Amino acid sequence: MQECQMPAEKNHSDETKKETLKSAYMEGRELLRQSGIPEPELDAWYLLEYVTGVSRASYYGNPQQELTDRQQAQYEACIRRRSSRIPLQHITGEQEFMGLTFRVNEHVLIPRQDTETLAELALDILKKGEIPDAAEEGQVRIMDMCTGSGCILLSVLYYAARSLSGTGADLSEEALAVAEKNAETLGIRAEFVRGDLFENISGRYAMILSNPPYIRSAEIETLQDEVRLHDPREALDGREDGLYFYRRIVDEARQYLLPGGYLIFEIGYDQAEDVSGLMSGAGYTGIQVKKDLAGLDRVVYGRYS
Repeated sequence: MQECQMPAEKNHSDETKKETLKSAYMEGRELLRQSGIPEPELDAWYLLEYVTGVSRASYYGNPQQELTDRQQAQYEACIRRRSSRIPLQHITGEQEFMGLTFRVNEHVLIPRQDTETLAELALDILKKGEIPDAAEEGQVRIMDMCTGSGCILLSVLYYAARSLSGTGADLSEEALAVAEKNAETLGIRAEFVRGDLFENISGRYAMILSNPPYIRSAEIETLQDEVRLHDPREALDGREDGLYFYRRIVDEARQYLLPGGYLIFEIGYDQAEDVSGLMSGAGYTGIQVKKDLAGLDRVVYGRYS
C-alpha cells in the first residue's frame, strides 16, 4: 500500500475546515471532473474508501461523519495525484483480478478485466482435462511468459481444481519482485525466472500462457496518459508492427511444450488473424480465437505436436 504524500503538519493555530465524508467526496469528485478524469465519481469514491476504510453502507448511514485531520490531508493528496493522471492503482497500490487482490506499481502493467479471458480459458481447459497425456504422469506444469505482476499465473494456480506447478518468466527484475510478493500474499507456491523470454527456462510444459507487449511502437504516444506515462514501456511496446514478441514466443515455445501442449496468447483486438497465421505457420493446430466480454477478439490459442 502506497501512502499519498501529505503536506507538512500545520500549526495548531491554523484554521482548518473540517470535512465530512460527503463534503470530501463531493469536492474530490469535482476536482477529478475538472481534471478530465474519465470516471470521477468512481475514482473519488475508491480513494475515499482507501483512505478512510468506510464502506458504502457506512457512508450512506452517516455521510456527515467527520474525517480526521490525517484522513483529510491524505485524501486531498490522493485526489491531487489522481488529478495529475497518476493511475488509481498506483495510488492505492493494488488491483483486483479474477476476484483476487494483486499488488501493483510502476514496474508492472495494471491487470485488466480483458485479461481474465485468458485465465478463464486456461482454467476451462484444465477442468476438462484437455492437456497432454504425458502430463498425467505427474504434476502438470504451466508457464506464464512475460508474467509482470503474476496475475495470470497465480490466478490459474489459485483456482485450478488439480495439482499444478507454475513458472513465471520476465525480463524485469522489479516486476518479478512484485510477482513474488503477490505469490507470498496469496499463499501460492510458484517459481519465477528472470531472462529474455525462454533464456533461462528448462523442461517442458503442458501449457504456456502469455500476455506479451503488443502495442505498435507508433501507437504508444496516442494512449491515455495513465498508460503512456506510467505503465512500463517495455511491457507495452511490441515493436513496429506489434508482433515482435508473438513471433519469438511462437517459435521458441515449441522447444518447451509437451506434445499436444497449449500456447495461449492475449492479443490486441485487431491481431487475431496475424497471430493465428504465425501459429499455423509454425505447426500449431486447432487454432481458435476467443472474444472478451466486449465482443472483441482477445485470445488466440492452439496446440503443438
